[in-house]
Amino acid sequence: MTTGDMTEEAEWGPFGRPIFDDPQARALSRVGVLDVGSNSVRLVVFDGAARSPAYFYNEKIMCALGAGLSETGMLNPEGKERAISAIRRFAALARGMGILPLTAVATAAVREAKDGAEFRARVERETGVRLWVIDGQEEARLSAQGVLLGWPGSYGLVCDIGGSSMELANLADGNVGRRLTSPLGPLKLRDIPGGKRGLKEHIKPIIAQLHEEMDQETGKRLFLVGGSWRAIARIDMERRGYPLTVLHEYRMSAREISRTADYIWSANLEDLRNRCGISNERMILVPIAVQILKQLIGRFKPKDITVSSYGIREGMLYEQMPPDLRERDPLIEACRFAEAKDARLPGFGKVLYDFVIPLFPNADWQRKRVIKAACLLHDVSWRAHPDYREEVAFDNATRANLGGLKHSERVFLGLSLMHRYTNKLKNSRFDHLLELVPKDAQKDAEVLGKAMRLGAMLWLQSEELPAVLRWKPRKQFLRLTLSADAEPLFGEVAQSRFNALVAALGATGETQVKTTTD
Repeated sequence: MTTGDMTEEAEWGPFGRPIFDDPQARALSRVGVLDVGSNSVRLVVFDGAARSPAYFYNEKIMCALGAGLSETGMLNPEGKERAISAIRRFAALARGMGILPLTAVATAAVREAKDGAEFRARVERETGVRLWVIDGQEEARLSAQGVLLGWPGSYGLVCDIGGSSMELANLADGNVGRRLTSPLGPLKLRDIPGGKRGLKEHIKPIIAQLHEEMDQETGKRLFLVGGSWRAIARIDMERRGYPLTVLHEYRMSAREISRTADYIWSANLEDLRNRCGISNERMILVPIAVQILKQLIGRFKPKDITVSSYGIREGMLYEQMPPDLRERDPLIEACRFAEAKDARLPGFGKVLYDFVIPLFPNADWQRKRVIKAACLLHDVSWRAHPDYREEVAFDNATRANLGGLKHSERVFLGLSLMHRYTNKLKNSRFDHLLELVPKDAQKDAEVLGKAMRLGAMLWLQSEELPAVLRWKPRKQFLRLTLSADAEPLFGEVAQSRFNALVAALGATGETQVKTTTD
């Protein structure tokens, strides 16, 4: 580590300096990506902190370009017209946003169709958009990079399913390794003869060949990318009565997926579609996709299965990032960006983190980063009506587009922010979500929230700590030592908040003012 690196770590801590003020990050502040897939055409415009961008604009049109491709070898005529219309609209939107030229890719349907080159030329002629037709291995690489956007340093197997193909990519130490492509797209498999049994027998040898060529160890994490996988996950949530509907980082087991497959095959698909909010075009493909997924899991035997909402489009953004940006924590950068944009005193989150962290001497790195995120977000909901701030803060934490955050961590984050805004928390409309967080973690969230609630009373226009907490867990004793500058801020309300924190710890406490000899 260089002297400069040591100085930066001393100043900013283990999470490093914020990146959104870096010129390299600002250059990526708004990026438009057009994805012409076998089943849908989508425009995404990323905006905000480059390492964990917000979705400034996101629109999808189901075109089914690849429907009938396996029989005719040609793109679906109706799908072509719908796709051209969609791309024309998206190009006009991009022009209005000032983000032309779009980064535009086309995947399996366009690359395999006899009239793919003709379609591509027509798109450029009529819309001005130049499509980059990528092969299956490149599609797999970009999808895997999308996973890395949300989970830097990930390992496991990425499986991206589209309408006409399914790609696999191996991740190890945050790098993309071996990549394979296959014809296992549910749109392509719709007309396989023999019903459910015929489909199963068709899929089985392809999965076996993929496993052999992948030389994949069993017991790795499986990342699922693609609309059909997300639809299956949404149905799994419905079947289980899962309390949170965020698909990103949703986890399933092989047993749960097997149960969900049976649930799908025995259900009235129209009723299930309406209950789960899935489009008709997508729902038609779900029974095929779940057959593929069951066999994939049976062969590769992953240790856990995680849904990634980040895929090829996010991978294209990741492609444009310099290496130092790629390595940064997406959760921390997103929260820093939110603080800089919405907090009343940007930068105080760093001070607040240093103030509260002594209360968690046994916290591991994962817990510390969530505590850091809470401190950065502690004041971004101040514009909400006082009667609803805690609810707005909880909603923001649990439903926001945040990468690298488990569902249990989302709820922990939201619960801590609720405690930050209210001293009395009971009969909340979010109580059903607390089942995702163990009881001891719920208690830690309360302590964190009440510590932030106290720290928020001690604002100073200074980066030095206004006060120091010394926690002695064995003696169950908490001491608050105020700086001389902060002492006038410690009035009746602050004392009440300190008492509430002491009570949450089940401790006794005292306050004192730092003297020049301390």
